Amino acid sequence: MTFVPVIPESYSHVLAEFESLDPLLSALRLDSSRLKCTSIAVSRKWLALGSSGGGLNLIQKEGWKHRLFLSHREGAISQVACCLHDDDYVAVATSQGLVVVWELNQERRGKPERIYVSSEHKGRKVTALCWDTAVLRVFVGDHVGKVSAIKLNTSKQAKASAAFVMFPVQTITTVDSCVVQLDYLDGRLLISSLTRSFLCDTEREKFWKIGNKERDGEYGACFFPARCSGGQQPLIFCARPGSRMWEVNFDGEVISTHQFKKLLSLPPLPVITPRSEPQYDHTIGCSQSLSFPKLLHLSEHCVLTWTEKGIYIFIPQNVQVLLWSEVKDIQDMAVCKNELFCLHLNGKVSHLSLLSVERCVERLLRRSQWDLAARTCCLFQNSIIASKARKTLTVDKLEHLKSQLDLETCSDLISQLDELILKFEPLDSACSSRRSSISSHESFSILDSGIYRIISSRRGSQSDEDSCSLHSQTFSEDERLKEFTLHQEEDQPDQSCTSQENEDNVSHVPVTFETDKNETFLPFGIPLSFRSPSPLMSLQAVKESVSSFVRKTTEKIGTLHASPELKMRSDTRDDDQSCEEEMSLVTCPQEEDIEGGKEITGEPPEGDRFQELKVATAEAMTKMLDPLVLFEPKSLRMVLQEWLSQLEKTFAMKNFAGISDTGNSPMKLNQDVLLLNESKKGILDEDNEKEKRDSLDNKETVDQTACESVISLRKPLDDLFQVCSPCTIASSLQKDLAELTTLCLELNVLNSAIKNTGERVDHTLQQCSSEILACQFLKKYFFLLDLKRAKESIKLSYTNNPCVWDTFIEGLKEMASSTSIYMEMEEGDLPARLKLLDDSVPFDSPLLIAYATRLYEKFGESALRSLIRFYPYILPSDIMQLCHQNPAQFLAYLDSLVKSRPEDQRSYFLESLLQPESLRLDWLLLAVSHDAPPSTSIMDDEGYPRPHSHLFSWGYSQLILQLIKLPADFTTKEKMTDICRSCGFWPGYLTLCLELERRREAFTNIVYLDDMSLMEGDNGWIPETVEEWKLLLHLVQKKSSSPVPQESLNGNLNDGPSPINTENVALLLAKAMGPDPAWSLLQECGLALELSEKFTRTCDILRIAEKRQRALIQSMLEKCDRFLWSQQP
Repeated sequence: MTFVPVIPESYSHVLAEFESLDPLLSALRLDSSRLKCTSIAVSRKWLALGSSGGGLNLIQKEGWKHRLFLSHREGAISQVACCLHDDDYVAVATSQGLVVVWELNQERRGKPERIYVSSEHKGRKVTALCWDTAVLRVFVGDHVGKVSAIKLNTSKQAKASAAFVMFPVQTITTVDSCVVQLDYLDGRLLISSLTRSFLCDTEREKFWKIGNKERDGEYGACFFPARCSGGQQPLIFCARPGSRMWEVNFDGEVISTHQFKKLLSLPPLPVITPRSEPQYDHTIGCSQSLSFPKLLHLSEHCVLTWTEKGIYIFIPQNVQVLLWSEVKDIQDMAVCKNELFCLHLNGKVSHLSLLSVERCVERLLRRSQWDLAARTCCLFQNSIIASKARKTLTVDKLEHLKSQLDLETCSDLISQLDELILKFEPLDSACSSRRSSISSHESFSILDSGIYRIISSRRGSQSDEDSCSLHSQTFSEDERLKEFTLHQEEDQPDQSCTSQENEDNVSHVPVTFETDKNETFLPFGIPLSFRSPSPLMSLQAVKESVSSFVRKTTEKIGTLHASPELKMRSDTRDDDQSCEEEMSLVTCPQEEDIEGGKEITGEPPEGDRFQELKVATAEAMTKMLDPLVLFEPKSLRMVLQEWLSQLEKTFAMKNFAGISDTGNSPMKLNQDVLLLNESKKGILDEDNEKEKRDSLDNKETVDQTACESVISLRKPLDDLFQVCSPCTIASSLQKDLAELTTLCLELNVLNSAIKNTGERVDHTLQQCSSEILACQFLKKYFFLLDLKRAKESIKLSYTNNPCVWDTFIEGLKEMASSTSIYMEMEEGDLPARLKLLDDSVPFDSPLLIAYATRLYEKFGESALRSLIRFYPYILPSDIMQLCHQNPAQFLAYLDSLVKSRPEDQRSYFLESLLQPESLRLDWLLLAVSHDAPPSTSIMDDEGYPRPHSHLFSWGYSQLILQLIKLPADFTTKEKMTDICRSCGFWPGYLTLCLELERRREAFTNIVYLDDMSLMEGDNGWIPETVEEWKLLLHLVQKKSSSPVPQESLNGNLNDGPSPINTENVALLLAKAMGPDPAWSLLQECGLALELSEKFTRTCDILRIAEKRQRALIQSMLEKCDRFLWSQQP
């Protein structure tokens, strides 16, 4: 393998192609010589492709799904423009000069309709289309220089009444030559022609010529929007001959001329693509004198253009060339944020992304493109070694990348990666004074997702890596914290000012590792995707780096638990703040001391004991900032257990012996566990003879009864909820106590007296003791918990222990009972109470689920169906816990929730709810087990379907079919097939059999169902091979020889659908294969003598039809042949 050259300059960005659009074009049949793509446009939602046949294909960018096809009889599509502020509108120009404006009606799920057709430019070539940025108005320019505007009706509701009103078409101006490009911003239209650029104020109808010097050729111009925080006016950039640009203010006055001719003498950067290996030629060429046919504003700071040679991206205000790459034969381009879509002269479309080098490598790593990722690292070593890149691409990731390469074929790459790793310095190394000063002036905190947030405290300075970034504004620390937003895993540089500013001033360093097989899983969602071969050395380096930050930190550790369902919430930025506000608003009087409590002697004074808790809390928080503790579950639990012992001592001193003595009474705990086991055993013995499909209900009933027995045993001991703080606690200490207490619940550190040992303990004993301790823990320290995180932890860790959920809900009710809303909720009917809940309770309040529980207890299933309005603040997982005693009511809620979405979005929405994936099988089993026909009516004694039993109605058939049709792996599909067969849901069973290629089983059950409609029509299952036809005929023959007649759905053999018999199958065979092959196959199977005269007549008719069809085809071919010969010269 060849040695990868190293780019000497430190380039910060690169163009990358991660996926090819060739399969999409092939599916749309736009890859042929007869039909090809002629125009392209892009918006936030759509990729629009116009074709030479007059069709416009609208592809949804999310998932690359073809959604709409709009046909035009007015000729090929020459220009397309998507409305950027309303994705429901698109404008199209045809080769005849007509401009068609479409309304897609996606919001109302209607058919797309033409709302206006303009003939203002008929007979001319439309060369440019542009939408207004605020209202529904389209600007059109043609090859003779005419520019017009189409003003559309902005009221969708008033469209019907305005049908008789002509939409106004206004001629803006006529310039001296062909319109090359149009752009619009803030009431001003920018027109670029072959000779000069013009600026038009469309509101005051004023025009300006930009500059005094003319030009000759295609040169573009574009607006350059101002930054959100600068308070500056937008700029204009106009292309000039000789690789130059004019920088123009918003009044049309030329400010300066920027020359890029010499800067373009550098070699081109390779495009990172799986199609070819990246190559770089160090030879410096001569300066390039280019003409830029169009200018496009890209991202926030860049201007993009292209020639027949390549793509060029500039930072014009700094007179810099960000990069240029060779991409040949480009006809047109469309951009959206950092995405580039290139239309080539041959009709092909390529999709490129402008990314920083480190983010490009990360994308390649996530896609497991190891060889290409390694080559990119070696090629851009100077960027990788930069400080900012090293915070993202750590040594662990590079070591992991190296381990994925083949030692034989990639030896050169491995050696280059080794050299690159050796060049890495520790981030706080004194060898780099610049980076050392950066580290010493920075602090950090750990966010919800486990990401380290680096906060710079410098003022008016700028790091080396920041000087290479796209912009270099510096914000105060308060502004950065205010503007900070989390990026998604596949995030892209956004166009908004806020995200760009934070990207430069706040570093996001994801700390990820890979779990070993026998390592305890951390429940707070830190995926360990990169494990170093020498974890102690790498973690020690991380510890040294982090310790320098800890000395300067002003923030404590953030939330570490992030459930997948919490990501669906819309207001995640203020979750922690709202939770703290909610807890601070709930106040209650000081609780009285429990009678009979013994006075503790020999203990230190109360103030000293509380001071000890503060010291222990500070020590625990400091220890948890150590990565060796944070990422090691055993060490983390030891720290929490040591802290919990001090917490128990502190609050035991305050005469709460009745609710905090569980840690000192292991004998009582063992007695509870034994009683719980006995209660479970007795209940299981009584339910042994019940049927299998009731096992889910039985399990939940057993668990609930067992839990109730434990609660009843412990009621004298711990029936008191501590929902309010027994004393005044400082807000800073309250936050740390809430963090540690909630983390104890998440990691199941519930009692300081129970230690982890290597002895084998019965699983049931562990589970029972855990649920008892969890209930007691909730009651003792409810006032310290982060309620939102506690709820998610209980749902994840105690799914099969409803008593823990019930205890948590009781605590929320106790907390809510002191509010006036709780008392008002006791009166009125369901609509009145729901309205009160809507108006008075914030949707993100942790008490919302308590009010919902009260409604459910009062109104039952009807209340559950009404709770869909609170999604996603009340999730299906909450409802599962809420009605665990009656799963059928959860099905009613889930069915209503899915049906509340538009029909075309239900499958995607249902798939988003299936987190984790194991819920798919649980919900399917639940759906086929409730509101189902009797098993004796749908299955015989051998488990085969009864005739026409697929026509029975199932209460949740739509939900079942939606679950079945969702994509899943092969094993899951097989399990779903077994569930459908065991419960007799034959429509879903047949669908899954054919999907899994179990066609023999499918046809066997179709014969038992005795319904010919299953094999007829567009959606019928027809045999595809001769062997399948033989199998079907054999099954029908075996069925007809059965001595016992099978009754139809309503007991009458003459009623119902057409039966499956030899005659009907033979007719279907003749229609599918033709009469003569069908007759031969029937003779081979010995069934020819069983056929009636009807079959013979049908075969004769089919023969006559085939003969006439052949004659018609022959006649048409002869006419075409004569016509073609007549056209010869």
